[in-house]
Amino acid sequence: MLECWPFPKTCAVIETLQSLKKHGQRLDTEIAKETGVPLATVRQHLSALADSREAIVCNLIRFENGKKIEAWQCRVSGFIPPATPGRKAKPKT
Repeated sequence: MLECWPFPKTCAVIETLQSLKKHGQRLDTEIAKETGVPLATVRQHLSALADSREAIVCNLIRFENGKKIEAWQCRVSGFIPPATPGRKAKPKT
């Protein structure tokens, strides 16, 4: 756990960043559930991280069972997800 005194707001932003570092690419709703912070607050933290170029944030729209779901997808800047396991395509000669 982080020592948040005397800057609790900065601590909350750092907690959001640590969550991204731990899990890689995440949705804002997933971060809110994990940290127990309201979605609006998580979005403020992500905006602050994006402004400081600590994180990359993209708007995402999904349709699940005909229902439109809007979320923010985010990851740490400079983070490259590991390659997926399995066979790779052979180079064409």
